[in-house]
Amino acid sequence: MPKVTDELTALDVKRLVHPGGNRNVLRSVGGVPGLHLQLTPKRGRSWVLRAKVGEARRDIGLGGYPAVTLAQAREKAREARDKISQGIDPIEERKAAKAALAAAQSRGLTFADATDKYLAAKLDAFKNAKHRQQWQNTLATYAKPELGKMLVQDIAVQDVLRVLEPIWRDKTETASRLRGRIEAVLSWATVAGHRTGDNPARWAGNLKDLLPAPSKVAKESNQPALMIDDAPRWFSALRAREGFGARALEFLALTATRSQEVRGALWDEIDFEKALWIIPAARMKMDREHRVPLSVEAVAMLQTLPRMDGNPLVFPAARGGQLSDMTLSAAMKRMHKADIEAGGAGFVDRQSKRPAVPHGLRSTFRDWVAERTTYPGDMAEVALAHRISNAVEASYRRGDMIEKRRRMMDDWAYYLDGGERPDNVVKIG
Repeated sequence: MPKVTDELTALDVKRLVHPGGNRNVLRSVGGVPGLHLQLTPKRGRSWVLRAKVGEARRDIGLGGYPAVTLAQAREKAREARDKISQGIDPIEERKAAKAALAAAQSRGLTFADATDKYLAAKLDAFKNAKHRQQWQNTLATYAKPELGKMLVQDIAVQDVLRVLEPIWRDKTETASRLRGRIEAVLSWATVAGHRTGDNPARWAGNLKDLLPAPSKVAKESNQPALMIDDAPRWFSALRAREGFGARALEFLALTATRSQEVRGALWDEIDFEKALWIIPAARMKMDREHRVPLSVEAVAMLQTLPRMDGNPLVFPAARGGQLSDMTLSAAMKRMHKADIEAGGAGFVDRQSKRPAVPHGLRSTFRDWVAERTTYPGDMAEVALAHRISNAVEASYRRGDMIEKRRRMMDDWAYYLDGGERPDNVVKIG
């Protein structure tokens, strides 16, 4: 048995100092046989229990001082001696616990890490970098905030529902694709040995019983569009607003393009001399280059924008990257709210009565072409970069009727600005 020494008080322990030299020194503090405070030449202090375990003498670390107080060190020393008396080696027990934890952590994988590993493994399966980016963006926007830090083996159906339910009706197509992507990541995690059991993101016999079929909510999920008659009033209110978000929304309205195309627009895509915006295929939904004739109003607005040194984006965010889709959506929400507060009716969809959203502006443009002009509907489809029939492709894609479309976009800009040109525009009332 170790020699029993007088019990030092907390103040005594605090006053202990290293006697000098280059070696660590152990000072017995009493209270529990073998309990010492280890002093280092560099003023380090830690608790050590010196005890015989079987035939071996062990120095068992109990933590640093003062994080572990004298009273706590004595309690830990007593617990360690109790284990030794039961034939348990505290050091070996600790090693085993660490090994078990390391093994569990090596098997455990967060959803965020699983997504990165899945994308790395499936890189060659993506047609181009744009598809990979779409996967990353949807998962990062909608799934990772809820699932990112969760271990894949802990993800259940209820967790997947938390991701999907908020957007299932309003963004059905996006939500449906997102569900498939979550399922793919979790399926990979199962095959890779990081989880077991059924895939909680599976549709058949699983989420199908908890969510309405996408086809049944498709009509409900159409993006709320600005009413044609409200468009000039809305556009005037938009032009009164400042910031890149408002200007991006203005450019979106003038060009009838998609949010991601506008937010990712680069200055070298703009040909000011020809008043043309050429969006490369890699940034288009249909993987096909899209030429957008720019109205006089669109060019004038672009020319007023400041350019950030070293930043190629036309509409950069405050920190230099792309604006988020939420930036444009939030701008429209604020405009709707401000109009109501000023005594107006707000800016809502004619059928659903929901507040209009940025993507709905494309529908407003399409409705304007159909109801207020004599321009061919197929020309509007080309302007919207929709996939259309082969016969029309042969007719309109042979040079894509850029100058006729330019006149249409000029008339659209003129209408948004509060006027109507006499040619190709139908007078209502």
